[in-house]
Amino acid sequence: FTKSFEIAIQLGSILAVVFLFADRLLRDRETWKRIAVAFVPTGAVGFALYRLIKDHLIGNDLVVVISLFLGGIVLILADRYCERFCYLRDVNDMSLKKAFVVGIFQSLAVVPGVSRSGATIVGGMLMGLSRRSAAEFSFILAVPTMLAATSYDLFRTGPAFSREEWGLLALGFGIAFATAFLTVRFFLRFLDKHGFVIFGVYRMVVSLLYGAVFLF
Repeated sequence: FTKSFEIAIQLGSILAVVFLFADRLLRDRETWKRIAVAFVPTGAVGFALYRLIKDHLIGNDLVVVISLFLGGIVLILADRYCERFCYLRDVNDMSLKKAFVVGIFQSLAVVPGVSRSGATIVGGMLMGLSRRSAAEFSFILAVPTMLAATSYDLFRTGPAFSREEWGLLALGFGIAFATAFLTVRFFLRFLDKHGFVIFGVYRMVVSLLYGAVFLF
């Protein structure tokens, strides 16, 4: 039940993104083309390196610390780069080739400590997307995968839930939906005036604290 509860929370969060970007997701074929192209390298890397990642990276605290710290530095550098070279104001202004490159960045999230959203945002900015557009593409890029994973799990295990468990799932879903909806709206508005530097610093601080607790 615990796994299904976690997935229900993720489903609530991702459906909040669907709600926020409903017009684009329901009507914009060009956006879906870019989503599909970006998924190609992600799926290929995940399939090819699954055993390596599971055997050598998952559970490795040193890998997490290094990924968090380097990810923070890269996020700060990408933000500075974006101040001068990010000229694409809409996701559909990005070519399919550049969307593929963003997908390569997303595939880095198979490494523990690498944020999927952070990796895709960095990739988007390096491909010329504005901070806000890079964040939007990162959010909508998560929709198909999360919907498929959560729907399958709930369909497979749903009949085994009791009435009380269904109630807890509904509560978790509702809270996650509301929280994600408000958080994403605030985050996008924040990016209109600020950048990602504060998030990069945050990752570096967390990496040091994590390392101090688990490595020493």
